[in-house]
Amino acid sequence: MDRRFDDFAVRSLPPREQWPDLIFTLPELALPARLNWVGRLFEAQLAAGRGAAACVIGPHEAHTYQQFLERVDRIAWVLVERLGMARGGRVLIRGFNSPTMLAATLAVMKAGGIAVPTMAMLRARELAYPIAKAQIDLALCEAGLADELRAVQAPAPGLRRIVTWSGPGGGAGELEAMMAEAPASYPAADTAADEVCFIGFTSGTTGVPKGAMHFHRDLIATCESYARHVLRPRASDRFIGSAPVAFTFGFGGHALFPLWAGASTVMLERTGPDELLAAIATYGATVLFTAPTAYRAMLAKLPAGGLPGLRVCVSAGETLPAATFAAWREATGLSILDGLGSTEMFHIFIGSGAEAVRAGATGRAVPGYEAKIVDADGDAVADGTPGRLAVRGPTGCKYLGDARQGVYVQRGWNITGDTYVRDADGYFHYQARSDDMIVSAGYNIGGPEVEAALLLHEAVAECAVIGWPDPDRGMIVKAFVVLREGFSGNAAMVAALQEHVKATIAPYKYPRAIEFRDALPKTPTGKLQRFRLRQGA
Repeated sequence: MDRRFDDFAVRSLPPREQWPDLIFTLPELALPARLNWVGRLFEAQLAAGRGAAACVIGPHEAHTYQQFLERVDRIAWVLVERLGMARGGRVLIRGFNSPTMLAATLAVMKAGGIAVPTMAMLRARELAYPIAKAQIDLALCEAGLADELRAVQAPAPGLRRIVTWSGPGGGAGELEAMMAEAPASYPAADTAADEVCFIGFTSGTTGVPKGAMHFHRDLIATCESYARHVLRPRASDRFIGSAPVAFTFGFGGHALFPLWAGASTVMLERTGPDELLAAIATYGATVLFTAPTAYRAMLAKLPAGGLPGLRVCVSAGETLPAATFAAWREATGLSILDGLGSTEMFHIFIGSGAEAVRAGATGRAVPGYEAKIVDADGDAVADGTPGRLAVRGPTGCKYLGDARQGVYVQRGWNITGDTYVRDADGYFHYQARSDDMIVSAGYNIGGPEVEAALLLHEAVAECAVIGWPDPDRGMIVKAFVVLREGFSGNAAMVAALQEHVKATIAPYKYPRAIEFRDALPKTPTGKLQRFRLRQGA
């Protein structure tokens, strides 16, 4: 099948000399030169006789492996034969976690495209940047979320087509109507192992997201390192979690690892502590992926009998406090597997299995990866000395046309932006972020983005946003605001600014605390001194 190849991603990769060193020390990482990861995993499960086994489960529908593959294939056919997606074409996918959201994301990659999944909470302002940066001309979107995408089309006319699917209520959307004409089987595109298939956009400290590009090989490598050697899932497992598919943490827990193991996954739109606990029991979940904030919240709501079916609990997105680890183990008998990953590396590269976890430590380097602590010059420091975490392995940072590649990759190592200490046993202990990233309830929030939203309000003359310690969320977003003359810093203004931010950018980024100041601390040259604001914390 001859198809047009869109080489935008190839041209947008950083120069080869700026890539991190990629190492493939595990025998499982000896992958073929031609590889389509979606086709490979489904073929493996069908060959193992799991066609009739549970694959993807939602509140309104359930699919076996054979049924879900047919859904993926029908969407792949629509993408190529009806919508003209070229191999290498970028497709934005927007929706709540659902079987269709997952199927659409997989279909793009199986058909040879590049999936750019996004969170349902993002507003038009936040969607416009990745659409322009990745030169996206096609989007698949849950019908109830299409308005924000349509609002992007005027300032970003390159987005030529938005195709919607029906939401949780059912009914036939435009995508379903085209799928009804599609064959039940469609071949996987003949893609190279080092062909880009996924772009995850970060929340950067500068307020400008970075697009992290990943190959088909990278996604399989994540399975063959972290899943095989640390998580160790079984075909009998049922995965559940709270992270969106658009997060690489959520994509691993909802898609990669279950498909690799022949297990099943539960896709939920609502994943608050009450909904998650109820769903664990309802669906018989055995593997849980969520953030420390959710574990803390669920502790107070655990049923009297605990969670007897659960066997593995994974935490990432923010540091796991030792107190939360201990309280969860006492209440459930289960040790939480803490892990450190990043959008740039795709998934977890620091973490230990249940037999080797230590309270208060993130873990050791995942087999297949190497990690060390370095100083400001990139030289290794002695164990017990705080420094910057450097890591390398079978995956690594490849930014989409971004000069910040040279900041994240230095001397062949990925510099994650985290300050850690390594002990004599090789365990890594988190100290702090090395930059201004705010990590709140598992979400990465760039302070400058919140500042930009606040400055759009007529009452705000100046502002500064930092992370503030919080017992429940780890950190919260706190804003220090200087108001324009004629406005009062009272409770009504706090509420007004919070609602303004929620309406401007994703609601989870709003400042939960606002402090009004007559002036912000600055250097003699006028630069903001954030460290002085942090001293109050």
